[in-house]
Order: sequence, then structure tokens, then C-alpha cells
Amino acid sequence: MFLLKAQPRFLSYLLMKRKYNSLGDASKKMKTDNQNKNFEHKFISWNVNGIRALWNKESGNYLLNLVSEHNPTIIGLQETKLQAELESNFSNILTGYTAYFNSCTSKKGYSGTAVYISNKVQPISVSKGIGIEKHDIEGRSITVELQECYLIITYVPNSGKNFERLDYRSKEWDVDMKKYILGLQEKKPVVWAGDFNIALEDIDAHKQKANQNTDQEKILLQELMNKNHFIDAFRYLYPTKPNCFTYWVSVTYLTVTNVTKGYIGNMRNKDKGWRVDHFFVSEHLKDKVHDCFILKDHMGSDHCPIGLVLK
Repeated sequence: MFLLKAQPRFLSYLLMKRKYNSLGDASKKMKTDNQNKNFEHKFISWNVNGIRALWNKESGNYLLNLVSEHNPTIIGLQETKLQAELESNFSNILTGYTAYFNSCTSKKGYSGTAVYISNKVQPISVSKGIGIEKHDIEGRSITVELQECYLIITYVPNSGKNFERLDYRSKEWDVDMKKYILGLQEKKPVVWAGDFNIALEDIDAHKQKANQNTDQEKILLQELMNKNHFIDAFRYLYPTKPNCFTYWVSVTYLTVTNVTKGYIGNMRNKDKGWRVDHFFVSEHLKDKVHDCFILKDHMGSDHCPIGLVLK
């Protein structure tokens, strides 16, 4: 009787172990869901539009207050705009966290990512890029391997105001990034976070005609969700919630006469924005998605921070 009752659970264990087993030493350290069902992580992602500029505002309090209030397991930053020689200036700014940087080497003051990992957590590994030089020179991703999952912090290339990088993004970056993500997902679940430079649905833009992303730009994320078992964590919890924006156009990108507080036509105060910052989560983890939130009132950048709680 006991053996019969135990069989479905045992078979599920074998199937899950086969699907999400890592390689080498990591596989020995990784636990199955049944063995580690009580884990809890809070991840925060934020496009800071230049970490030096952010740190000089309010004596660094925009970042310090964010971490103090939310106490994340990991905070991932995009568009840090650092050079490698300046990384040490920002390595110790968050007490109780260890910093890792992936800065752009092809152009100064451009792109770049960083993660700050709580010292309460011991990552299995932290790696820069995806192993393809033409992408990695722009410093667009950092992967943190935890016991339960991979966290990939990414700053996805912008297609450009005149779509001059659309082919690069859709035919090169997207193709290689998909292979990288699915390769990791063969080992264990994946959380993919960052600034994706795309509002997937009309509800993610302040008005339908404002959503000017092309179908070509949406293919990767649509395929991951429809064919490769990923979910948009925010829309999984809040499928019809309107006005959930993470980015508001700033004077960096447009020139108009009516500029208020650095935003075009006061668009942030009017909350006319786009939801382009996301957490995409392997479907295997969807029952662990406890919350996904947008910190619209947190200032310091033309994007606001977003968060994900797994428990």
C-alpha cells in the first residue's frame, strides 16, 4: 500500500530531476522542489540610466533607500554606463551585499549591467554575458546561479528610434539569447529579468497607438511564453490591471519645448508610460510566484524598479 501511494510522487521526482538537473558539482548541490520547498527570494530589477548619475542624486539615497526598504536577495541594475576601471568605486556602496559588474567594453558610458547579492546568500556561480563576443562586449547580461534557479539580469538592445538595430536585435541577439536561456532551463528553472525595451501588449502602454513595438521585436518573448513554458510574472498575477508602467520618456530621447522635471510634457506625473521592464519565469516556478510589483513612486531614473517574490 505504501509503495503504491509513493509511486506517483517518485515518478514526478524522477521526471523533474531529469529536466532540471545541472551539470558537474552544481547538480550535486541542487535540491529538488520537494527537498527545498520553503525557499524564499526577493529580486529587484532597475534600469538606473547611469549608476554614477543615480548615486550623485540625493547623496545615493535613491538606491540606499530602495535596498533598505525591500531588503532584496539580489538587486540587478541595467544601463549602468560604467567603464571597468570605475567599477571599484561602486563595489561597496551597499552594506551586506557583494557586487558583480558586466560593463560595456565597446563604447564608453553605454549599456552595462550589475548585480548586488546579499551576503546571506551563497550563489553557486556568477557569470558575465552569454559566451558570444559580439553581444558580450556591450555588457548586457549577468547570470546568477542559485540553488533553486538561475537569475538572468539583462538589458535588451533597443531597436533604435529609426529601427536601425532592429535586425541585430531580432535576428542575432534574440536568437542567441533564446538558445542561452533554454540551455539553462534544461538544468533548472530560470528567472529572466530586466529592461526588455518592449511593451508586449496594448495594456502595457498608456494608449494603444503609443505602443510602437514591432511584431518582429515581440517574437522572442511570445515564443518563450507560448512554446517554451515561461510566464510574464506580473501579468500572471494581474492579467487585466491597467496603468502599470515602468518607463516614462525623458528628455534624453526627445526634444520638445514643454519639459517638466526632466520628462517630456510631464509624462511621469501624468503617468503616461510603458511597461517595458519585466520578470519572465519558467512555468515550473509559477506556483512560487508570490508577488510581482512595480515601484512607480520610486524616483531616480526614467525607469522605476520592479520586484519579484518567490516563496
